[in-house]
Order: sequence, then C-alpha cells, then structure tokens
Amino acid sequence: MAKQKIPASMSLDLDDQWSYMKVHGDEGWESFPSYLDTVVPIFLDVFDKLNMKITFFVVGQDAAIEKNHKVLKSIIERGHEIGNHSFHHESWLKTYSKDKIEAEIAMAEEAIVNATGTRTNMFRGPGFSWSVDLLEVLEKRNYIFDASTLPTYISPLLRRYYFAKSSLSKEEKESRKELFGSFKEGFLPLKPYKWTLKTGKKLLELPVTTMPVFKLPFHQSYLLYISGVSPLLMKIYLRFAIFMCKLTKTPPSYLLHPLDLIGGDDVPQLAFFPGMDIKSEKKLAVFETAMKMMQKHFDVLPMSAFSSRVNGTRKALTPKEETK
Repeated sequence: MAKQKIPASMSLDLDDQWSYMKVHGDEGWESFPSYLDTVVPIFLDVFDKLNMKITFFVVGQDAAIEKNHKVLKSIIERGHEIGNHSFHHESWLKTYSKDKIEAEIAMAEEAIVNATGTRTNMFRGPGFSWSVDLLEVLEKRNYIFDASTLPTYISPLLRRYYFAKSSLSKEEKESRKELFGSFKEGFLPLKPYKWTLKTGKKLLELPVTTMPVFKLPFHQSYLLYISGVSPLLMKIYLRFAIFMCKLTKTPPSYLLHPLDLIGGDDVPQLAFFPGMDIKSEKKLAVFETAMKMMQKHFDVLPMSAFSSRVNGTRKALTPKEETK
C-alpha cells in the first residue's frame, strides 16, 4: 500500500474590497464596496480545475448584506466550507473586551447562517489577531479550532512595510499596532497543538504555517512576490519549504488571500495595493504551479478534515495573560 501523505490544509480569507480599503485607511469603505460577485466565481473555477476543496473564512459584514447571499451560498453549493472571519474585520480584535469579542463572533455566525444556511464552528482572526479572551469565547461556543496565529519573527517588519504603503493616520496606526502579531509570536509552535485554558478545557490551534526552523512565511502572498523577482526562485523557495515541512513532519496550513489570485485588471479599484499591477492571468498561473507542487507532496484538505486528521496532537500550551 502507498504511504499516506502528510495532510495539509488550504484556506482563503475572503477579505472584501471594503476591508482592504478600511485597513489601508481609504475613504469610502463605509459603503461596503464589494468585488465578491467578480472574484468568487474565478476562485471556484480554479479550485474545480485543481480538484481542490478549501475553507473560505467569511467576514460577517459581507454575509449580512443581502446582495452577497447568492455568491456566498455558491461556495457551499460547489463543495467548499465556510469559517468565521469576525464581523467587522478589525485587526485590533485582540484589544476588545471579552463581551465584545463574543458579540463579534455571534453576529458573524448569525449573518453567515442566514446567508448560506450553514452554521460555522471554525475561526480565524483578521490580521492574525488573537487573545486569551478570544480562545475562551471560541471554546465556550463549541468551535473546533482557532487558526489565528502566524509564527514568524518578522511580523514587526511586515507591519512597518504595510504602514509605509498605507494612508493611515497616526491614530489609525496606533490602533493597528498589533497587525500581523508581535516578534514573540515567532516562538509559538508551527505544528497543530492545543491550548489549555483557565477552565482546564482545551482548544485546537491550527497555525498558519511558516517555514520550519527559519519561521519565514511561504503562503501565497510571499510566493507571488518572489515570482515577480524570478519564477525559478519561487519554485526553489517553495520546494525548500515543502522539504522542511516533510523533514520536521509539520502538516502545513496554507493561506490564501483574494489579491493573491486577482490583479488590477479584475479589480481596478484596488490598483494601489502592492502586486495589483500583476494581471490575474499571471497570478492564477503562479497559484496553479504552487498548488500542483503542494498536491504532489501533501494530502490537501479543507480545514475541518485537516483538523480531524491532526486532532490527536498531544502538545498543549497555556496562553499567558500578557498576550491580550
């Protein structure tokens, strides 16, 4: 019998046009301009082409808008699954009070079930934002996992670069000072593990995987950037990341964002974002190349199936209050 491949999860944070504008500090986001009708069909077609089912983390605000219901329901109809990506998509979620966090989670849940007919029990925080209170709320509401951590040492550099490219005021930058997490989060585990909460109960954590040992990100946004320098270098980088995952027996959780797959030709309103000068056709080609490499080495699954495969992990960490 053939040896079973290491599992890998595939997910896409379905951040809408307005959420990019909001985080970037641009006017007009309050009217919630959307590209979902344009981009979701593109995503679904490419996943069909690759024979791949994934998890879409949906923002509750988008699900609360009736005109988005049909396109969001199409995700379920095409065999994919939906997770909770908060209601307001604010990367400073970790600064909320516990009651406000629960309200945020509950609002998104209800909006998603009203839009799609499916109630989710999977969560990822916007901007990799998480806290002890968030973990406790998720466990209380019977979530099967949190997927909000990004274990990398270069988070402060990513945040500084993002701020340099944004139109944010000093006050807005202050409210977003935890965007992408802190340096100390680079010391969090890469492999799935369980938090042990103050109640003694446990919650599975599925970190967004970075390169084992080096903790350098290799999800699609970074591969796309490297491919702009050299397509060959991108393949070498991903091949090495895959090798390190297999060497350390790390089941990767691979992350996608909408702008990894679409360019300014499909969404000219976001042409100011880095990488949006690359046409959608080229982005999709880079993505297909990366996914075929992943499928060759891993059993690529949506996150619910992935969590079932890795849920036997024994390691447990106790989150510290200073992570709030």
